[in-house]
Amino acid sequence: MGLAGAGQWALMTHAPALAVHPGVELVGVWARDPAAAAQVGAPVFDTFGDLVAASDAVAFAVPPEVQAELAMFAVARGRHVILEKPVAGSMADAVALERLVREQGVRSIVFLARRFAPETRDFLDAAAGREWATADAEWLSGALLGGPFAASPWRQRGGALVDVGPHVLDLLIELLGPVTDVLRARRDALSDATKVMLEHAGQRVSTATLSMRTPVMPSRLRVCAQGPSGVVELASRETPALECYRAMLDEFLDRSAGPTAGSLRRGVEVLEVVERIEQALRAEQLARESLR
Repeated sequence: MGLAGAGQWALMTHAPALAVHPGVELVGVWARDPAAAAQVGAPVFDTFGDLVAASDAVAFAVPPEVQAELAMFAVARGRHVILEKPVAGSMADAVALERLVREQGVRSIVFLARRFAPETRDFLDAAAGREWATADAEWLSGALLGGPFAASPWRQRGGALVDVGPHVLDLLIELLGPVTDVLRARRDALSDATKVMLEHAGQRVSTATLSMRTPVMPSRLRVCAQGPSGVVELASRETPALECYRAMLDEFLDRSAGPTAGSLRRGVEVLEVVERIEQALRAEQLARESLR
């Protein structure tokens, strides 16, 4: 397996997990910055094409607008892919990537990290097969105020909706079904928090509050479903991302069945909801400006 990308997320999660997993041989790394790639401690490839040629599968830790193009290059050459969220910088690229994966018959998985944490799986097991009317979620962190990810250009541009939003949306969809409408979306200027209200299949409703500029340590994740079945809540994220990545690799390498989480279809579905929320945010901002 080859690794594309050598940023902080790759150094903290992807590289160490790939290096020690018993089912993986890490053949090397490619990154746009060779000096950063050298920090991985694996052979550094001069070009992405060389990395692909030496690998059976490629793991990605690159910005979303870069990932889709590189992944399609790898998939077109029959390589399996481990993708990050968001899966692409646009829906058009995401759909094209999904189509190519299907046509080439390669394996793919999206590292929606919290889905591979045991506390999340216990929560979803408790929720499975029960009737839920609504769900509420929040992810609050200060990751863009300082720390290893604060300088990330794509995170600064997209904010919490693009970075941690996919994790929350994935869980809300798992609880209530596909999102059918964005009922309300607003970004608060004071806290930079994005608040959304979504309609799901069967006219069920969820709400979410997302922020990466809230000074709180540790960051807070909470998801709660309510309805005729009672209440079920996820209120922790204690499993480190590194352990989640290892669990994801176990599933990716298991050829006996498809992944139970992190499907590319779900990654595309989540990106579509993110884009619809962004459209609603722009419309809400224009409406507020027209009233001034």
